[in-house]
Amino acid sequence: MSRARSISIRVLIALWALSLCPFAPAAEQSPWIEFHSAHFIVITDAGSKRGREVALRFEQMRAVFANLLGRERLSQPIPLTILALKNDKAYYQLAPLVHTALGDQPISAPGFFIPGTDQQFIVLNLFEDDPWRAVAHDFAHMLLNANYPPAQGWFDEGLAEYFSSIRLDDRRVEIGGDPELQPTIKEDLLGNQHDTRPPQSLTELLGAQVWIAIPDLFAMKHDSLNYNEGTHHTLYYAESWMLMHYLIHEQKLPETGQYLGMVLNQHVPIEEAIQKAYGMSSLQLEQAVKDYFHSQAALIEALDSARNKNPAPTTNPASNEQAYHFAAPVGPDDSSITEKTVPEDDERALYAGVQLRIPDRRDAGLNELQTLATTPTVIDVKEQAKAEAKNNAKKEKGSDDDVLPTTAVGNPLAHRFLAWDHIEHSQWDQAVTELGDASALNQHDMWVRYYLSVLKYRMAQSKHGEMQGIANMMQDLKAVLEWYPEFADAYDLLALARNEGGGPTAAMQSERAAIGLSPRNEFYAYHLALIYIASKQMDAAKAQLERLKSSTNPELATLAREQLDKATAERKYGIPLNAADTQPKLAPQKSPFDVLAEDAAKRAAEEKAAQTTVAANNHPAKYLQGRLVSVDCSQSPAAILTIRTEGNVLKLRAGDYKSLLVIGADRFSCEWKDRQVSINYKPGGLSDGDLVSLEVR
Repeated sequence: MSRARSISIRVLIALWALSLCPFAPAAEQSPWIEFHSAHFIVITDAGSKRGREVALRFEQMRAVFANLLGRERLSQPIPLTILALKNDKAYYQLAPLVHTALGDQPISAPGFFIPGTDQQFIVLNLFEDDPWRAVAHDFAHMLLNANYPPAQGWFDEGLAEYFSSIRLDDRRVEIGGDPELQPTIKEDLLGNQHDTRPPQSLTELLGAQVWIAIPDLFAMKHDSLNYNEGTHHTLYYAESWMLMHYLIHEQKLPETGQYLGMVLNQHVPIEEAIQKAYGMSSLQLEQAVKDYFHSQAALIEALDSARNKNPAPTTNPASNEQAYHFAAPVGPDDSSITEKTVPEDDERALYAGVQLRIPDRRDAGLNELQTLATTPTVIDVKEQAKAEAKNNAKKEKGSDDDVLPTTAVGNPLAHRFLAWDHIEHSQWDQAVTELGDASALNQHDMWVRYYLSVLKYRMAQSKHGEMQGIANMMQDLKAVLEWYPEFADAYDLLALARNEGGGPTAAMQSERAAIGLSPRNEFYAYHLALIYIASKQMDAAKAQLERLKSSTNPELATLAREQLDKATAERKYGIPLNAADTQPKLAPQKSPFDVLAEDAAKRAAEEKAAQTTVAANNHPAKYLQGRLVSVDCSQSPAAILTIRTEGNVLKLRAGDYKSLLVIGADRFSCEWKDRQVSINYKPGGLSDGDLVSLEVR
């Protein structure tokens, strides 16, 4: 049977069902539920039990990945939403298409990842068993990009392939198997067995071919930042996988970090760096990995079982125990998960919003969102009637008061998704309109405030001008960061706004925060170079730009070279680097989003006025030493620190722990406990007060 015909009977049946009854999420009987775990949002129509299971599995995978990297804490700089669908019909209408001899068909994998600069999505088909395994490779890349410095391709792909073999249940984790191993015989829904002629697994590739020499493997360029990798059934992936298998279980990841640092930062030749980091030559390292591979009996047994064309009825290659197993780091009782019902129109808007981000499905998503954005809801109709009644009453009385604006109609999520699509396509006026409607329908939507900031930046970039409404932009971004403190792009935009507003020191702090959350984003490094230039730190700027001019991103490399050329001209001819900025500027014209900016400022002022004001603490500061018992960050960005000293217990408040002066640590941590500390504080009463500074020992 050809590979073109290897698509499962289940997919064909689902496609036939689609032709009879097109899918609409709102037509499903089961309500959609939104779950919030410690790090993820899961939205599903499969019920409470299944939704909680999905959230738990991703919390488990995240914890396992943290253990692999030896990290106590991982950052997640781009918000992620997991859409878990309970049946094939809804899933296959959303899934990307692949070209086959039968025409364009949905992918057969039960899950896929949608990258994005604003937010990311994972879509799962819960009709299949363990669908989260289908996205484990991309999930590993997502976490790796946010939590590990830039590395060579073999490291990234080897770790992602190793991780993608993961299997989980409530109590146990298994890992270390061949992630690309597929059984020769598959059974369809009707019970018929088919020879699928699967591609060679990683185990087969390593057993049947001459290996790539280690120096050549390490020198190969492989950029996976765009997640478009193609097939994994190659010797490059196989050898990278087994090398990482060896390094993890021989506990050589610290040496690997030393090797990468020497090669990428110090530009030490690969062979020399291998010798210094691992204490052996590349030939010795290659032989050690080969010996390790041949010692993995579980891999050979799994391969033999998968290639058995006459399996016993109970034989299931996927059930073979993997090389390594251990207790699950997170169990059902360890993870707090909350849930709420999703309104029907929001279901449809979310589904269409995801469609909008998949090129093959964009038209369908766009049509649905436009319908939702222009169809008044019951609430819209009532509010419209109230506004019109008040306007009519004013007219009858001859009042000079302003006529009230009528309310926006439609679904706010639909307006928001459309706004982002317009921003992505540089359709500024349409984006402003959609953001205005989304804001009118939901004034507390932080996505609107973030998108407005992105809009201001991108408009300025397209017109080679200044960003408008910087003060409101910074206010919006601070609110966004209170809502999602790990949002790296919000920190980056805040840095750019501060730099343009004349605050390079504060801009540098924000940009470094962005880089800390997303160390592989080279545009953040370029923006830091621009901030160095604004601060007249030319040597630091040049060092950044020299590294970026050899970037694999051609746009970024060009920008870096242009800035270096300007710096060279300034030093040689005395021409200011930003000479163009010294020319007289015309009075700024009102931008199309001035009204939105004014509304944002008005909302912020109203929110501030509504908050309970707290009298300033004018008591003189006191100093003491004690033991930090615990930290409560449940009211972020505020934190309550419990400190025990000389038999007394103090509850001290930090209004914003991100700006608290901390000595002895890079930054404040909400995980601190049982630590010796020295503090300066202003007492409020006998056992409370405001924290001024904290020294951790």
